[in-house]
Amino acid sequence: MHIFSVSEFITVLNEIMRKAISPHEVGIEGEIAEYRMSQNKWIWFKIKDNEGLIDCFATVWQLKVPLEDGMQVRIYGYPKIHQKSGKFSFNVERVEPVGEGALRRAFELLKQKLEKEGFFAKERKRAIPKFPARVGLIASGESAAYSDFIRILNNRWGGLEIFHVHVAVQGAQAIKEITEAFLELNATRYTLDAIILIRGGGSLEDLQAFNSEEVAQAIFASKIPVLVGVGHERDETIADYVADLRASTPSNAAELLVPDKREINYAIRVSIDRISERFNGMLQERKDLVVRLVNVFTRFADQRRQWVTDQIKKIEDRFTQRVSYFKEHVQFAHRTLGNLNPKKLLERGYSIVFCNNRVVKSSQDLTAGDTVDVTLARGKFSGKVLKITDSH
Repeated sequence: MHIFSVSEFITVLNEIMRKAISPHEVGIEGEIAEYRMSQNKWIWFKIKDNEGLIDCFATVWQLKVPLEDGMQVRIYGYPKIHQKSGKFSFNVERVEPVGEGALRRAFELLKQKLEKEGFFAKERKRAIPKFPARVGLIASGESAAYSDFIRILNNRWGGLEIFHVHVAVQGAQAIKEITEAFLELNATRYTLDAIILIRGGGSLEDLQAFNSEEVAQAIFASKIPVLVGVGHERDETIADYVADLRASTPSNAAELLVPDKREINYAIRVSIDRISERFNGMLQERKDLVVRLVNVFTRFADQRRQWVTDQIKKIEDRFTQRVSYFKEHVQFAHRTLGNLNPKKLLERGYSIVFCNNRVVKSSQDLTAGDTVDVTLARGKFSGKVLKITDSH
């Protein structure tokens, strides 16, 4: 017989139970009762069925599923006897709601919680690039959703560089693999334009990974815009609400990610036609403008030409008038000068008397006996002064 101290015996029991009951192999299903939280850190509740009840303990950062009394759940963890109190409890590491009602209630509780924390805020939503070149794809490579997505993507556009991360989309490993895929694709070496998370339809239990807080946090923390296409059109998941863009199905995710090349080609042709039509219209407008300007210029040139012609005519008329005026003045002057010509006077019977080469203007300029020279209209003669008579 081996004798234990109390604490030693409790330690041995805990080791035996820990080895015998693995959280990866054993779960306990029941209804939650007496749920309470302390200091936003510690969680206590009971899990029960019609004939039994177990005390449970967990920490807030371990449990990602909001709980409340009456919810049917499946818990995973390990049993433990506490040293000081000697009480038996079950240390919970993971909780899964069970049944449609519990899953729906857990969905609503988590949705309310994340909405209050701003996970669904429209102002934080980012646009998916219209023409992405490099994208990350988180999906099960063995699923029809993956095949449909790739087929539609290639039919609509093609040429994208796709970095596919194969993950489980339901079951115990799904949450862990999806969150790790987001971490991997957000690595700077990828420089992606978008991350796409897809899965085909299923029950609320099948879609549980996409209604988990861990996946919601992975989408929220992604530095790259996220497009989520999960289930059928009627399906809603927490991942849909957190995503930057929600698609109703995986096929719709491909349609939202890239445009249809046929539509783009048509749009390009329409744009070219519109541009050509606009250009031709603008060209015709410019041509009409040039014609109008040329016509205006021609009319202006004609007007200026006529104006110049009129001005020249006016100048010529004025010049003719001035020439005629000066001609008359010249002729008048000529006549006047002609009348003043001494020869004209001589022809009328007058003569010019010179004495000592000076014109004699008065008899007082002469003395008896002076020799004088007399100029006539025709010819000259000389003579002597015999007598001088004064005249008054």
